[in-house]
Amino acid sequence: MVGAALRDVAMEQYRRQQVIARRAANRVQTVWQQIDRARISESWQQLSPLLVGAVVDAQTEAAKLADPYLDDILDVEDADPAAAGRVNPGAFAGIASDGRSLVSLLYQPVIDWKVRLLAGQSMEDAFRGSLANALRITSTQVADAGRGATGVAMASRRTIQGYVRVVSPPACARCIILAGKEFGWNKGFQRHPRCDCIHLPTTLIAHNQNRRGYLDPDDYFRGLSRAEQDRIFGAAGARAIRDGGDMAQIVNARRGMYTADAYGQQLAATREGATRRGLFYRQERRRALDRGQVANARDFQLRTPRLMPEEIYRLADSRDEALAMLRRFGYLT
Repeated sequence: MVGAALRDVAMEQYRRQQVIARRAANRVQTVWQQIDRARISESWQQLSPLLVGAVVDAQTEAAKLADPYLDDILDVEDADPAAAGRVNPGAFAGIASDGRSLVSLLYQPVIDWKVRLLAGQSMEDAFRGSLANALRITSTQVADAGRGATGVAMASRRTIQGYVRVVSPPACARCIILAGKEFGWNKGFQRHPRCDCIHLPTTLIAHNQNRRGYLDPDDYFRGLSRAEQDRIFGAAGARAIRDGGDMAQIVNARRGMYTADAYGQQLAATREGATRRGLFYRQERRRALDRGQVANARDFQLRTPRLMPEEIYRLADSRDEALAMLRRFGYLT
């Protein structure tokens, strides 16, 4: 079956990227352990070519996988393999994904090391913290180089119309809700530090379920222990999902969190979904129109803050009231 073959190609690409990232992290760790604790900055400066070299080599290697990956995808899809050009792997190496130099980015853990010392941490604890930061940067930059190269390879093949986000557990809440989501070929890849999700390029948009990212968010959530649900989604967020709330709405709500003065007290609210095109805004506008509170949609102004799930649970006096409020604020349909 095409879906199973695509899965195999995508997961093999994921494994290859992981091997490259781990190899780079091992090189960086080996060098980082050589930094002289008595002269941190000077020692790092002397070792920086080795650190940068480890990341550059891995970025180049990750970028080299892009064209073969697309070739394999198109072979499975039995689609036209013609490409307008081939990826230049060197273009994705030597710079950070935010545009700065790798030297500058890889010095950030040194700053973190010194800040930790000033905060009173022991030398060993501060060192471990800085090393973790350096390894996080390494894995992120290698993954970003691979994703960037894959995006360019997709653009060069006109038969590729978009991609599906492939998420491999363990994963964070932000990635889980994006599993299997489809994007156009020219849409950027949302990611966070140490994100290891990848593209599954596709010749068609709206693929059926057997091609959709290989992780079903609802099934994945149900397969977690309650403790893991609470850890990944937050206690209130996980509870809202268990109560039937929309996972994407609950996770996204945290992006726009703020403290609102409402109902005579300060409450945790979110701006997510509260813009003119947002779900909560449209829902409240329809509610006002149905109740005759405004004559037409243009007269509507949103005055009610959208409460976070944890505030809903704190304010509700019963399960029924909590469910009603979850529905009112757009977390339940």
